[in-house]
Amino acid sequence: MTSSLTQDTAVSRPWFSVRVQDVLLLTLFGTLILLAHNGLERSSLGALAALQLIEGRIAWLSTKLGRATSVILQLLVCYFLLGWTSTFSSEYFPVLLLPIVSTATYMGFGSTVLFSGAVIGAYLSFLLFVDWNEMTIGPEAIHTLQVRCLLLALGALLVNTLGEEKRLESARYKGAAEQLAIANRHLLDAEAAIRRSERLAALGQLSAGLAHELRNPLGSIRGSAELLGRAARNENPVVKELAQIISEEVDRTNSLVTRFLDFARPLEPRRENADITKVIDRAATHSKVSLIRNYSPDATWLPVDPALMEQVFINLLTNAAQASAPDAPITVVTRAVGADAEISVIDRGCGIPADKIETIFNPFVTNKQGGTGLGLAIVAKIIDGHGGRMSVESTPGKGSIFRICLPLRYNENPS
Repeated sequence: MTSSLTQDTAVSRPWFSVRVQDVLLLTLFGTLILLAHNGLERSSLGALAALQLIEGRIAWLSTKLGRATSVILQLLVCYFLLGWTSTFSSEYFPVLLLPIVSTATYMGFGSTVLFSGAVIGAYLSFLLFVDWNEMTIGPEAIHTLQVRCLLLALGALLVNTLGEEKRLESARYKGAAEQLAIANRHLLDAEAAIRRSERLAALGQLSAGLAHELRNPLGSIRGSAELLGRAARNENPVVKELAQIISEEVDRTNSLVTRFLDFARPLEPRRENADITKVIDRAATHSKVSLIRNYSPDATWLPVDPALMEQVFINLLTNAAQASAPDAPITVVTRAVGADAEISVIDRGCGIPADKIETIFNPFVTNKQGGTGLGLAIVAKIIDGHGGRMSVESTPGKGSIFRICLPLRYNENPS
């Protein structure tokens, strides 16, 4: 038989795949068809062969309804074949095992008992067509019927036991594979976080050095511009205007240098047990963003620095709003995942190209005109400083999901 002891699944084998079992099945059924006495027997055997071959190759037959339909069709064909060929004394009696084994292989214990009873009942129903005026059934014939019915039930029980063990083993393998996939995803996220941390550390040192080197000449330039502006006064308005422009640009550059220094400075969160949902709501109010809230009570109180986390969500919500259509709502979902709280910021905006995902947390990487590219870099640094992880999923044209995982409890001395 082509039935294999596998877990209930809707996945079907491709039609063009040929196994050794399929070749043997065709050979045996082909031999039976050649040995058949007439066309009706050959047609019935051919139908049974076809039903066995298509099992596992049509997705619908892998569903509960599909399998039940297949078993019923097999039973009907078997019933017709035995009824055509001498009923109780038919040499084709063993074909009744086909629907029983199919049921016991793929379905649970209850279905096996139900369909086995149906097969045995169908076999015994031939007694209804016996002309008791011309035929009697002796004790030996009754004994034979009892043995055959018991053997059918025993075969169903044994195959179902083996099938159940195989299904449990398959379920364990599937569970292990899912856990392995989750662990692999976490490992990839951790590797990405480590690479990002290394890049941020190197760029932070570079930013600190450049910022300190720029502060002195910027101070000299601003002082010179102020002296130039006072010297020009009303005598040369053009010079005074240029001096004012120089001073403003120096202030803007100095502000940028300050941000570089903030980025390079070691981060030491001042943790307290804070309601993260209130932190998110304050950030939404500050960013003037309309939120769809899906907060879990299991991921509310977290050991975080509220001010730093508010800065995180201001940046994320602002970015999400800028990437979305005007007045488009942003969804924030919180939930507990093991020992972590997962916070997802979801937008339905333009998305991020696949080749940009790896670099969006790097400093100085931005698609905004006039942006410094420090927003997401600072977000990543704050999350790393809290012992958390950050990842992003994005589909161009459909939106992005920024996920933050933070520990539900703070361990000061992790081992």
